[in-house]
Amino acid sequence: MALNDDEEPPPAKPGMARPMHQVLLTKYHNRKAPLAANDQKVVLELKGASSASSRAPLDLVAVIDISGSMEYGGKLDNAKKALHFIIRKLSSHDRLSIVQFDHEATRLCPLRCATEATKAELEALVGSLKARGATNIQAGLETGLDVIKERKFTSGRAANIMLMSDGGQNEGDARKVEPGTVPVHTFGFSSGHDTTLMDAIAKKSLGGVYNFVDDDSNKPSTNLSETFSQILAGLVTTIALDLELTVTPLLDEATIKKVDAGSYPLDTATDGSSSVTVRFGTLYCTEARKVIVELALGDHTASRSSYNADVAYVQYRFSFEGQQVSSSPERITIHRSRRAPVSAVAPPQVRSEVARREHADSIKAAMEKADGDKLEEARKILGEALKALERIVDPMVDMLRKELLKLLELFKTKDIYEKQGRPSAMSSVAGHDRQRFTARGDAEEIRIFATRRMDTYLEQAKQPDDKPIPSADDDVQEEPEVPHDLPAAAAATSMERRTLSVALRVVTTVLSLLAFSIMAGARTSAWDSGRYETYRYAIGLNVVVCFYSIVQACAKIRRLFWPSSMPQSISSYCYSLFLDQVLAYLLISASSAAASRNHLWASTYGRDQFDSKVNIAVWFSFLGFLALSANALISMANLFSRI
Repeated sequence: MALNDDEEPPPAKPGMARPMHQVLLTKYHNRKAPLAANDQKVVLELKGASSASSRAPLDLVAVIDISGSMEYGGKLDNAKKALHFIIRKLSSHDRLSIVQFDHEATRLCPLRCATEATKAELEALVGSLKARGATNIQAGLETGLDVIKERKFTSGRAANIMLMSDGGQNEGDARKVEPGTVPVHTFGFSSGHDTTLMDAIAKKSLGGVYNFVDDDSNKPSTNLSETFSQILAGLVTTIALDLELTVTPLLDEATIKKVDAGSYPLDTATDGSSSVTVRFGTLYCTEARKVIVELALGDHTASRSSYNADVAYVQYRFSFEGQQVSSSPERITIHRSRRAPVSAVAPPQVRSEVARREHADSIKAAMEKADGDKLEEARKILGEALKALERIVDPMVDMLRKELLKLLELFKTKDIYEKQGRPSAMSSVAGHDRQRFTARGDAEEIRIFATRRMDTYLEQAKQPDDKPIPSADDDVQEEPEVPHDLPAAAAATSMERRTLSVALRVVTTVLSLLAFSIMAGARTSAWDSGRYETYRYAIGLNVVVCFYSIVQACAKIRRLFWPSSMPQSISSYCYSLFLDQVLAYLLISASSAAASRNHLWASTYGRDQFDSKVNIAVWFSFLGFLALSANALISMANLFSRI
């Protein structure tokens, strides 16, 4: 049967003027490295915009198990409740198709736009679901994928599958199915489902995650709805499709030793560039993807003393509203010198991300031991991982600690491990590998990688069925106003400050140069006598301010056009602020003293050409003070923006 009868979606909403600001790249690494050969770890972070006001419309296929076992314990009723929540949350730009499977699969409806009229029909379809037959997950998954693949309307739309089952397959083999680039989010409902199978299906897709939904919890009636709500909250805030990140080393400076992107696929170039591309698929609002790149820096002890080395280029690409968006290549620059420490401590962001990966590896190692009936050894591994968290300073540590404490409880006996420990650990690993929220038994206890919208949907999913809930578009209106391009706006503000600082440094240089030149040009035959001491002090100070401003202007200009060539530490901002304030104070005191002395001289002996020149010089000196004071304010803003 042809499945290309999907409904035509309404016209897309007006697009964004600057889709590039949907994603922001941040680089974390040591700023300095020795000239001798050494290894450097770099963390590259791609983060989604903080607003989902412009997001990709959703094409969702819900693939639901209706086998005979779903009749027991109210599991099918809970699945219906979860589907009702999804239907009510979708907007008219989103489309939903429902596929049911037992020993065979049936598409109940094509992809339909979630208008108010259609929602009532979709809810009626869900209400008619009845449990029967065997479990053929392969048939359900293949039918869901066919619905996606045979769509007529695909441009700019985020296609996803949500697959729910409570047991193991007894017909077909879903491991044979190739989902391609379609994210498949799996939900293992109850302790009797095949955890390995459901995890393998999600892992085989691009960006899909495995979720464990425990029906033995104290809230089985809402547990599935809450878990569905979390994945849906991500799907309806998708702000980038086909996201990928490419790292290209500069081979005369560095080579790539390793790229750690969790379970996301890596592609290594065959054109001789040695570049590595990570394919992420989709990115949700405020979600982050971090990649650890280990670079081997070459030996340059024989050729250079110190220099700024561009060791690699980074570029990301994604599609949005049917447009292909590519960032400009960004350099990873490290200052190499003989004085740089050989074993410098990595920045805290790098240490935290490395520790989180080690945390996930500990859970994997504990699972291997537990699967081999070595529960005590597994618990020992988890205990050591718990102690390792004491050395980490990161906001996520408390949640990681809670995750390990829960797993220690679920690894106590073989029976508990089989029912809850293994699926909880598997969903934990899936979440860490994808850097995406997963349910570890329930959706409320462990909130690692949860987004703001997920928090909102969790509360909504707890509400009674008869209470109205807002649609996804309504949620955007109710969220606090946060500009989607806030990071870009911050970067633009920083650039404006740099430009203004350069202008003020140049102005200060010119004004102080004029001040001491005019005052020096007014010298008389008695210049070296004591009565001219105040003027000599003003001239000397203007000379100091002039040369200081020249040095600062040159540094600011270089930093403006080549920002990575002169990395600034917090201490350098402190020095600038200190010198700006001290010199501004000394300049205004010298200018005031010279003006007072000149006024006294003119009132006693009358005005002459000397008085006129000194008056002009004092005015230039005073204007120089104002420019230097403005620079001090900018230096203060720069310092506080870095602290």
